[in-house]
Amino acid sequence: MEQSTTLDIEALETLKEQYILASQSIHLQRPGCSAVYPVGLYGWRKRYLYFFLLLLLVIMIVNLALTIWIIKVVNFSVEGMGPLRVNREGIRLEGISEFLRPLYVKELQSRRDNSLSLRSERNVTVNARNDQGQLTGQLTVGSEAVEAQCQRLEVRSRDGQKVLFSATEEVVSIGTEKFTLTGSEGAVFGHSVETPQIQAEASKDLRLESPTRTLTMEAPRGVEVSSAQGNLKASCRKDLQLQSTEGEIYLDASSVRLGSLPLGVHGPSSGQTPPKQSVYEVCVCPSGKVYLSAAESGSTCQAMSNICLWS
Repeated sequence: MEQSTTLDIEALETLKEQYILASQSIHLQRPGCSAVYPVGLYGWRKRYLYFFLLLLLVIMIVNLALTIWIIKVVNFSVEGMGPLRVNREGIRLEGISEFLRPLYVKELQSRRDNSLSLRSERNVTVNARNDQGQLTGQLTVGSEAVEAQCQRLEVRSRDGQKVLFSATEEVVSIGTEKFTLTGSEGAVFGHSVETPQIQAEASKDLRLESPTRTLTMEAPRGVEVSSAQGNLKASCRKDLQLQSTEGEIYLDASSVRLGSLPLGVHGPSSGQTPPKQSVYEVCVCPSGKVYLSAAESGSTCQAMSNICLWS
């Protein structure tokens, strides 16, 4: 009985060992493919990868350095770049600026207490256009002339209230209180001139002359020619005519002198020299001609005088 029991125990231990060995062989079994492949970059591929990463890092550093240098050179900031400043009112340029192409602006002004200078090697042209892009005004400053093309040219006073000079196709107006011409040859007008007063400068002569044609002065209420401290002289080559259609010709002076009047003689001349005479009588012909006649105790004016006959 004891032997059978011992055999059974030994059989069980044998089965147990076989089971354990069988289970271990199952867990330790490897796959059929025994080849092993390495994972990663090795050799020249690894060296090239590191080289490209280093080159990319150098390029990034150079680009960053150039960007910082450009920003520093052009003085770039949040407000603008260099002398160019951008604010709420517009764009502000400081110093001298050069434009290679046309400049389109709504308003152009200088800084306070500074002048605005526009310079060009050829000319400076300012154009004004309407909504359709058509040219409405142009100002050209060239080396030989200053030209303005517009419908109306105006020059105003400092406060902008008074028009000092205006010009259109029909009329040119000067609104100053005094207009002075300083040319040595004076002023030449091709047509009529309308003005309330013509006055010479102090200690200077005033001369109105028409070399080849007629000089006419007209006014609906009157023409006044006066000389406050000098003589008034009117001379002509032919006739000097004073005419009043409705009024009279009034000569008011302490003395009225008529020079170079002809001397009237009754009848044909006898060829004898008349006696020297110091007093004469002023006579008037029916035609209105004035002449002198030798004064005697009675009137010597005769209608049949040679002066009246040939007048």
